[in-house]
Amino acid sequence: MSDYLKLKCDELSLDHVGKQVKIFGWVQTIRDLGGLVFLDIRDMYGITQVVTSAEDEDVDFASHIPIESAVSVCGIVKKRDEETINPKLKTGLVEIKIEKLEILGKRTASLPFEINTNQDVREDLRLQYRFLDLRNSRLKDNLILRAKVLQFLRAQMVKNGFLEVQTPILTSSSPEGARDYLVPSRLHAGKFYALPQAPQQFKQLLMVSGIDKYFQIAPCFRDEDARADRTPGEFYQLDMEMSFATQEDVLKIIEPVIYNTFKEFSDRKINKYPFPRISYKDAMLKYGTDKPDLRNPLEIVDCTDVFEKLELNAFKNKIVRIIATHDVADRPRSFFEDMTTFAIKDLKAKGLAWLRILDDGSFQGPIAKFITEDAKKVMLERTNSKPGDCIFFIAEIPGVVEKLAGQVRSELGKRLNLIDNSKFEFCWIVDFPMFEQTDDGKLEFSHNPFSMPQGGLESLKNKNPLDILAYQYDMVCNGIELASGAVRNHDINIMLKAFSMAGYTETEVKSKFGALYTAFQYGAPPHAGIAPGIDRIIMLLADEESIREIIAFPLNSKSEDLMMGAPSVIRRDLLRDVHVETIKK
Repeated sequence: MSDYLKLKCDELSLDHVGKQVKIFGWVQTIRDLGGLVFLDIRDMYGITQVVTSAEDEDVDFASHIPIESAVSVCGIVKKRDEETINPKLKTGLVEIKIEKLEILGKRTASLPFEINTNQDVREDLRLQYRFLDLRNSRLKDNLILRAKVLQFLRAQMVKNGFLEVQTPILTSSSPEGARDYLVPSRLHAGKFYALPQAPQQFKQLLMVSGIDKYFQIAPCFRDEDARADRTPGEFYQLDMEMSFATQEDVLKIIEPVIYNTFKEFSDRKINKYPFPRISYKDAMLKYGTDKPDLRNPLEIVDCTDVFEKLELNAFKNKIVRIIATHDVADRPRSFFEDMTTFAIKDLKAKGLAWLRILDDGSFQGPIAKFITEDAKKVMLERTNSKPGDCIFFIAEIPGVVEKLAGQVRSELGKRLNLIDNSKFEFCWIVDFPMFEQTDDGKLEFSHNPFSMPQGGLESLKNKNPLDILAYQYDMVCNGIELASGAVRNHDINIMLKAFSMAGYTETEVKSKFGALYTAFQYGAPPHAGIAPGIDRIIMLLADEESIREIIAFPLNSKSEDLMMGAPSVIRRDLLRDVHVETIKK
């Protein structure tokens, strides 16, 4: 037997007609046409059709190979008959006439689900058999996309003069907003390592050490609940930090990096950088969220002052926000009633009022009789409304009204088909408050505890804490937070003052952030950074609704690895080695 040319399943073309070739892959389909047997062989790269005929010894053997068995095929490349050409396949003009067919890995168990199917398969079943799920062409393509994006990002950072540095995985516990994953120590009884929620302190220490431009594709570990855009357990971010840098320096570096990445891997329209900047205060007012989807043209308007003058008990002593929707007044009454039901049942709102603007300029709706001419004039001016439009009203206490209004805005955008899915809309949210107040009146950091307050030490000493802004900035795209960053607090006195306002003593700061506390006394440079979430970037590029679709082996929504059986019960002798005992509840 002559040597066969080894090819991938997507490489065969008319140029190979008459040549002896060999391919490897999995049997995707078998079609037995009464002596003429066709098999589709799939590998990571594509699909090739192979065929045997009635006179071949392998014909019966080929027809009985279990689907999804791993095989090798040797044969001669033939041009397909005109009527059998498959334009959907890259290799659809040719096929392989089988000379030798060998099973390399026989499937001996029943398939839990079809590999390439449009049928809905329960996610937990897919994750239990993830090694099969990843044979699906969509997931395979997502992993290939992920690899290419990582390579592209790394190349851009190197081009910008950043040094890639790996920081520790085993470190100390740090209060950074989420729960730590803990690792018991064998050599130090009763002590634990923590997996890093982010390389935050290490990258700041690198700045103190003289590394002026750092980055890494950093694994982060947080014991959080799952969401569509957040997987529990681990995630990855493009972590970067710059010394002697301002907020402007960081934004100017990262904007083209992210823009070029989306330009390279997507055909969607992208708004050109510099991206719009929206203050946190304005974002919460106009969009009801600090993660606004700017594809939605609807904006929220404050009308609290208007309703203070009206005899409307449901709005008394409440913050009132309104949303104008254009050219929807002719919608059936059921549309407005359904929106009210959504607000009450899904959002747990006390209600949702609405008013149609009729052709003569009059208002029609449940609260129309309470609206004075002066109030009407003000609302029309503030919302730029006209006949044919409709105004929705949300009245609630501060801290609640913003979220409700944002959710109503989002739902209206979906129901009115206002969101353009053919584009990416980026923006920056800036000027976050440094502190927020808990229900019991205590101050806590609202964002990143290591951020520099605007105005420095003077603002901490003299301003109302709730009025102090921080040099913090989030990059948002299509309603998803893609990156969070800040100018860091590098001054020990400012650091201690900020933490004292949040209830930390100097002793506690030394204990929890000892390395930073010490390092900042040795000539720490001003520094700033950001960390775009790689998983979220790829989720958007792949047009997936769940982040688990772009991760090879994710945990499920309950933080379980159903394939490997984690978390699992550990043998007592292993626990004894690390000085851990389990307590039965």
